[in-house]
Amino acid sequence: MINYNDKVVIITGGGSGLGRAAALSIAQQGGKLVLVDMNQNGLEDTKKQILAAAPEAQVELVEANVTNEEEVKNYVQFTIDKFGKIDGFFNNAGIEGKQNLTEDFGSDEFEKVVSVNLNGVFYGMKHVLKVMKEQGYGSIVNTASVGGIRGVGNQSGYAASKHGVVGLTRNSGIEYGQFGVSINAIAPGAIMTPMVEGSLKQMAGDNWEAAGKEFVSVNPMKRFGKPEEVGNLVAFLLSDAAKFINATVIPIDGGQSYKY
Repeated sequence: MINYNDKVVIITGGGSGLGRAAALSIAQQGGKLVLVDMNQNGLEDTKKQILAAAPEAQVELVEANVTNEEEVKNYVQFTIDKFGKIDGFFNNAGIEGKQNLTEDFGSDEFEKVVSVNLNGVFYGMKHVLKVMKEQGYGSIVNTASVGGIRGVGNQSGYAASKHGVVGLTRNSGIEYGQFGVSINAIAPGAIMTPMVEGSLKQMAGDNWEAAGKEFVSVNPMKRFGKPEEVGNLVAFLLSDAAKFINATVIPIDGGQSYKY
């Protein structure tokens, strides 16, 4: 078990999926959490699950839109006002967007996906890094995707934004390592989250479950990943045990990105 006693971690997209899984893992290891999401009901559900698993956990909730820089500044300042520091930041909020060929991909849709997945990550890093640089320590994990390592058909906005997250992670890791801050990204593959379920439903409608089985049949491990598997990786990367890992993108995809 990694020791998160007295550690303070912000998680965006904490109302479901990978954010919820990471929150559960970190809380059970003693971490104090500030969970950020636009979905207040999702945040409340995450908190209930955390307190059921770790009744002594300290969990604060902030409803915010990561595409609004002022709201990003506010959740960072809230954390400082409440806890006085930020040890870790899981910069995770993201959307998939609609699926379409590049020529048919709506400009507004493209901008929406990039605004959440890339601009939101940038704003979070910008304001958390100011705190961590002054502290002289901290760890950040950004959520990229296998779609940020190689292409993803019919998802121009998603692939472009996640490639951007990869570049931002590597660049900032090089900049801030000297200040005691490690910055890495995870690149999940097919993890069974609400976003992946939604993607399958876009592709296959009522046949999405069959489509999912066919989709993972090409994966070397022949299954979907579990959110908790990603959550445990995030908990490790944000911990003191991973301090010398920096400016790196780590796939968690059952080997899929290396097969092609």
